[in-house]
Amino acid sequence: MIKRIAISLALLAAPLSAQDDKSLPVAEPATTLVVIETTMGDITVALETERAPLTAANFLRYAEEDRFDGTVFYRAMHLDWGEPPNGLLQGGTQNNPDRILDGIPHEATSDTGLSHTNGALSMARLDPGTATGDFSIMIKDQTGLDAQPESEDPNTQLGYAVFGYVVDGMDVVEAIHATPRDPDAGEGWMKGQMLAEPVTILDVRRVEPGETD
Repeated sequence: MIKRIAISLALLAAPLSAQDDKSLPVAEPATTLVVIETTMGDITVALETERAPLTAANFLRYAEEDRFDGTVFYRAMHLDWGEPPNGLLQGGTQNNPDRILDGIPHEATSDTGLSHTNGALSMARLDPGTATGDFSIMIKDQTGLDAQPESEDPNTQLGYAVFGYVVDGMDVVEAIHATPRDPDAGEGWMKGQMLAEPVTILDVRRVEPGETD
């Protein structure tokens, strides 16, 4: 009887030992692949549906309801430091009342664990919780846009919401970013950042199984 009990205890302990084995593979957070088709080429992004579920779901809804179709990439911010290209590319609905949905709750990078690294997609917004259908793609790391909880500025404390990363087509992002800007277009600190000829987004859709093979 004692021997049988000992064997049973060993079997019960086995799963715990397996969980403690750090050599076991760790599952990657779930993502959803989406293609942004533009007149200058395709951009494939992995939406962070597990780590930033609200923001990723918002982007998917815009895509599935064709709210992005016919919108444009319209802004290219160029930074004067670091190796060029450096900055961000912005596109989307431009607050068009016929396209936008209600603003979504803000998912801070301090909560999601994501960051504004090269190729990150981030929601454009005014105050936190106002993001709708405009988004930016980072060119080089722009981690100053991450949440900074130690900041005294409430807006900076929350930063901007990252919800995905470019996995293919970063060359297209950089090519659009490099197109000429209108020095007179744009308001305030955005003056001179507007593309002279905005690049049309033709379609935004989920990647079908086997499409990337």
